Amino acid sequence: MDTQRIHWKSDSLTRIPYSLYNDVDIAEHEKLDIFHGKTWNFLCLEADLQNAGDYRTTHVGETPVVVVKDQDQQIYAFENRCAHRGALIALEKSGKDANFQCVYHAWSYNRQGDLTGVAFAKGVKGQGGMPASFCKEEHGPRKLRVAVFCGLVFGTFSEDTPDIETYLGPEICTRIQRVLHKPIEVIGRFTQALPNNWKLYVENVKDSYHASLLHMFFTTFKLNRLSQKGGVIVDPTGGHHVSYSIVENDTADNSYKDQAIRADNDQYLLKDRSLLAGFKEYDDGITLQILSVFPGFVLQQIQNCLAVRQVLPKGIGRTELNWTYFGYADDTPEQRKTRLKQSNLIGPAGFISMEDGAVGGFVQRGIQGAQDHQAVVEMGGDHTGSSEGRATETSVRGFWKAYRSHMKI
Repeated sequence: MDTQRIHWKSDSLTRIPYSLYNDVDIAEHEKLDIFHGKTWNFLCLEADLQNAGDYRTTHVGETPVVVVKDQDQQIYAFENRCAHRGALIALEKSGKDANFQCVYHAWSYNRQGDLTGVAFAKGVKGQGGMPASFCKEEHGPRKLRVAVFCGLVFGTFSEDTPDIETYLGPEICTRIQRVLHKPIEVIGRFTQALPNNWKLYVENVKDSYHASLLHMFFTTFKLNRLSQKGGVIVDPTGGHHVSYSIVENDTADNSYKDQAIRADNDQYLLKDRSLLAGFKEYDDGITLQILSVFPGFVLQQIQNCLAVRQVLPKGIGRTELNWTYFGYADDTPEQRKTRLKQSNLIGPAGFISMEDGAVGGFVQRGIQGAQDHQAVVEMGGDHTGSSEGRATETSVRGFWKAYRSHMKI
């Protein structure tokens, strides 16, 4: 790719060209080099596919995909595109099928994505039909390699993508296992539309610097402050990260008041404090952990609210964000009620994260006409390594390190 076209003026990861967020050619390269490249893309939860025939439809980047469990109890994934005229094979978000049949011309597929039937292949009354040379085995949607790690189902279009544990690395694997250490149950899901490029949301997830500045709820109720114990882990590729913190009741902490920050406001109270009532779940004391896997997967533990998020591009300036909330299969009724109540903290209207649904749009609008300019990403220096503090943008720089590697720029 022509690096001059995107105005990346140096090898520095502290200056990010705004053209990366709204250039059509760049988006086309991302489809091939990232989403169809050597990356593992989150598809669904293994808990979504309990029995043979259970399926979910999803996307890898903008490519529609079917994920299904077959009779052999293995999970398969293939492009949700009929080999005939390109129509979707499966129309629903989820379901159960013995096989799949395209609604347009009734071409049929098995659960592994093989073309198994062509309607009127031999014609009607000796007329029409497919030529004798047509071979069903030579046609069909593209298939993905599938890997399951701790109940997370990933897929890749590339034969060269390393195995999933190598791709994630030991630190990220350990942090995923920390949350997904026993069977889970899905307790809710929804889709959020974001008015911005997909990379702006991924950056936001990795940006530990903004959380207690943008989100007044975090700071007011002392759920997440930069002055609390915590840190940031960035894997060697830069693409995956973990940000974590521990709630501390430090009444002497005046760091936010000293900065005269909007997010520090003691005028706001909760009428029902039970929203914040939780239970101890992990021995390490961590009350917030946000983990991301390149290019667009997020695993969250915020108090007792557990969820995965899937970030999907929908054109240059739109993103689809799929949320799936879960609890553990052995939750008590009281624990499940707590998780459901705390789900009000996170999401498009969540007390904590509703601002995230808007701020990416503020950036997308703000950078119009700034193609030759760059964002400044220098908090915490210029490195992409792990950090014991969270007033840093090291994991954002890590994202761009991985991005440039996959995009070869």
